[in-house]
Amino acid sequence: MTQAKAGAGLGEFGRIATYFRPLAVGVPGAFDLTDDAAVLDVPADQQLVATCDGMVAGVHFLPGDDPADLAHKILAVNMSDLAAKGAEPLAYSLVMALPRGTSDEWVAAFAAGLGAAQRAFKINLLGGDSVSTQGPLSLTINALGIVPRGTMIRRKGARPGDAVFVTGNIGDAALGLKLALGTLAQPVPDADRAYLVGRLRRPSPRLELVASLRVFATAALDVSDGLVGDLRHLAAASNVGIALDARTVPLSPAAARLVTRQPELLSAVLTGGDDYEVAFTAPAGKGDDIAAAASSAGVTVTRIGRVTEGPVGVAVLGMGGVEMPIGQGGWEHR
Repeated sequence: MTQAKAGAGLGEFGRIATYFRPLAVGVPGAFDLTDDAAVLDVPADQQLVATCDGMVAGVHFLPGDDPADLAHKILAVNMSDLAAKGAEPLAYSLVMALPRGTSDEWVAAFAAGLGAAQRAFKINLLGGDSVSTQGPLSLTINALGIVPRGTMIRRKGARPGDAVFVTGNIGDAALGLKLALGTLAQPVPDADRAYLVGRLRRPSPRLELVASLRVFATAALDVSDGLVGDLRHLAAASNVGIALDARTVPLSPAAARLVTRQPELLSAVLTGGDDYEVAFTAPAGKGDDIAAAASSAGVTVTRIGRVTEGPVGVAVLGMGGVEMPIGQGGWEHR
C-alpha cells in the first residue's frame, strides 16, 4: 500500500490496524487489538512476572536513531529484566508518545523492527496505546513473563561465600555511546566502531539462560545502569558486600583494544550502563555446573567476584587486589 506523508497519515486507529494488529496474532486474548483490554491464561503452577521500562529521545537514545533499532532495544531492555528474574516471556503491551507529524513511514519501520524483535524473543504484542505529544518521542513497554511458582529470582538472596558471575561482555554499549557522540579522543577502526555502536543499539537479552538461572542463582539483576552501580543495588538488597575483580570483567575484543589504548576508559566500562547482561550470585562450588549450562545455552558466563559479609556495597579491586577509586558509578535519572 502507498504510505501517507508526514502530517497526513493513517491516524491512530489506522496505524494500529495496519502496523500493530499483525504483531498480536500470537495472543488470542488480545482480540486483534479491537477491545479495551486483553485477557491471559496463566497455568496454575506458574506465577506472572511483570516489568516495565521506557525510553525517551535525548535521554535514552539519540533523536535520529533508526526506528527499527529503537523497536529492538525497547523490547530487548524489557526482556533483559525478565531474563534476570528467570522468567519466560509471555506477552507485552506498548505505549508510544509520537511527536506531532511523525510519518507513517517511520511507524512502519518501527513496527517491522518490533516484529523482528518479538520473533527473536518469542513474545507477542498484547495491546497498548498510541498518543501524540509536543515533547520528544517516548516509548514504554510493559512486559509479562511466567515462572514456576516460587522460583522468581530476586536481588535479595546473595550470601557471603557466593561467587559473582556476569553473562556476555561489559562496556560495549558505554563505549558505543561515546563513539556515537564523537567523544573518544582517538580514532577507532571501522569494524570496532560498527560492533560497539551495534551493541548499544541492539542489545541481546540472555533469555536462553533463564532455566539455568532458576537452578543456580541466589540473587540476580540485569545490568542496565552500569555493572558497579547495579551490583551495589544487589548488595544493598541482600545486605552483603561484593568484591569485584576488575581484571576478570569480560570485555569484547573491540572494547579490550580501546581500553588497552586508553586505560582511563575502564571506569566508563564498569559504570557506563546499557549492557543488558545478567549479573548474578551463586554458590562458589557450582562454577563448573554453571559453565556447562552456559555453554549448552550458547551464552558466555564469567566469574567476576565474590560476596562478603560486608560492609554493604561494592569494592572494585584492580592490580594486586588494591581497591580502585570508582566513585558512585551507575546511571540515575535526575
